[in-house]
Amino acid sequence: MGLFFPMDDENRRPFRRRGFARYRQLLERDWKSYILMDFIALVTFIPYGLGVAWAILTGSSLLLIPFSLIGGMIAGQGVAAMMDFLLRRARDDTMAVGPAFRKSLRQNWRAALLPGAVEGLFVGLVIFSGLVMLRTGEITALNVAAFAVAAVVFTMVFDLLWPQVVLFEQRPMVRLKNCALFIMQNPWRVLGGAVLQVAWWIVTFLFMPWTAFLVPFLGIWYILFVSVAIKYDTLNESFEIEEQIKSAGAVPAEKKGADEHG
Repeated sequence: MGLFFPMDDENRRPFRRRGFARYRQLLERDWKSYILMDFIALVTFIPYGLGVAWAILTGSSLLLIPFSLIGGMIAGQGVAAMMDFLLRRARDDTMAVGPAFRKSLRQNWRAALLPGAVEGLFVGLVIFSGLVMLRTGEITALNVAAFAVAAVVFTMVFDLLWPQVVLFEQRPMVRLKNCALFIMQNPWRVLGGAVLQVAWWIVTFLFMPWTAFLVPFLGIWYILFVSVAIKYDTLNESFEIEEQIKSAGAVPAEKKGADEHG
């Protein structure tokens, strides 16, 4: 498949490629599994979408907050499962989609509640505020810039938070400290992944409803896959992902350790 960059015969060989060739290798091998997992993950977004849509239609910020928090907790299960699956495939763990989703729920459902709620609230407030300003004609270049900067910074943090949620047992403050350390050590790589994600979703929303037909097929998986591909080698070096999982025997104990990384 290759999605825009078809692989040649050299890249089809089974050994692990590096750089852009690795992106194409993973996409060629696993794109069907990514889409199938994405279908499952998108189901968890239905309560969030319905709740936020109701709050927007009624113009009620009081409804927006609980719907965003509760819906975000549910959607967070899908994000965690998708991130866990992407990281599994990045380290050549070929667990099937169904077992991978069930295992993610067993291991990550508690840890995914808080980041899911926070991310759900942030996204809900951004959408609600943006639509209110658009309706009242208060959109300015300064407002757009402020929204863009806030979205990029938020994405930078959560782009590093979700991998820790699905990989390690940690306290929330330890995760945030790890995020700060990783960003300081790899600012351009993290910034690049965040800008790509924000730009992806801006384009998706701006060209609705024409982009709606792509959602079932590209959903959340493709842009998360690109972001993981950009940072995986650096994440693996910093968090010693594969080394810790090998030493733990690739069992549920893979969620142990990694209290702090720099």
